[in-house]
Amino acid sequence: MPPKMGPVILDLLGPELNPEEKELLQHPLVGGVILFSRNYENPQQIKALCQAIRQSRTSPLLITVDQEGGKVQRFREGFTLIPPMAEIGELYDKDQNLGIQQAQHWGWKMASELLAVGVDLSFAPVLDLNKGLNPVTNNGRPFHRESKIVAILARALMQGMQKAGMAATGKHFPGHGEVRVDTHVAMPVDPRDWATIEEEDLLPFAQLIEFGIEAIMPAHILFSAVDDKPACFSARWLRDILRKKLKFTGVIFSDDLNMGGANFTENYSDRAQTALEAGCDFALICNNRSAAINILDQLPHQYFLSFEKYNKLQGKFHDRC
Repeated sequence: MPPKMGPVILDLLGPELNPEEKELLQHPLVGGVILFSRNYENPQQIKALCQAIRQSRTSPLLITVDQEGGKVQRFREGFTLIPPMAEIGELYDKDQNLGIQQAQHWGWKMASELLAVGVDLSFAPVLDLNKGLNPVTNNGRPFHRESKIVAILARALMQGMQKAGMAATGKHFPGHGEVRVDTHVAMPVDPRDWATIEEEDLLPFAQLIEFGIEAIMPAHILFSAVDDKPACFSARWLRDILRKKLKFTGVIFSDDLNMGGANFTENYSDRAQTALEAGCDFALICNNRSAAINILDQLPHQYFLSFEKYNKLQGKFHDRC
């Protein structure tokens, strides 16, 4: 029988595994690690850290990172600096073919460099629309303000990642474009009606699902005209819309459950359980070790990723898991 895949993705404190982390990674509910700049010194060191993570247990672990480019690039010195995706959007406005070529190139470059040091997954591309309203999206992360152009360039970036051998993760479903509150600080409310959201923000997600994107990350945003729960904790968004309506069959990663937008309860295991019951396959908990331990101690052991879904990602990893 294949090994079970735990649903919790947690972070590490530094460039090497400490004794507590070696123990945590053996917990059956742990399914992966997310790396940050504090974990990185140089390519040789991060490769050794990835090897140590894998050697910490025999069952599979995903090693992930946010390596989008621009301001959100965790590994810098020794890696190629990736431009903000907005620059690719600006290039597309001047020369469509060159913009698409550059998007695919940077997807391939980013994925190739990460795979070479043992990282499985970069949480990219960003599918949010840049309407100049939100701190999460008004910093060069999205490709463009026009949903059709976001879809075109994100598809090219995804194809570059897939060519290198890495699965892609579209975020942040169903989109940050119309809210002004930073989800790292608080939970924004978007009052727009379903028809408007579907026509604008959902288009890049729907098109990339058609083209085979392997994973999606939902947002900590409450779309009050659609459901009374934020998307990351909403069965309406994840099961009814994402799974049934958009026919997405891949993996759903929660956004970080330590963010202000996830603060509907002080109990972190409740946050994780609510996200998983709503339809997430993985629950991310970052920058809060006590919260991670709370989740591992209290989350019921019934929440494991189906191996069929895991294989959708594993197939991109050249059997390194």
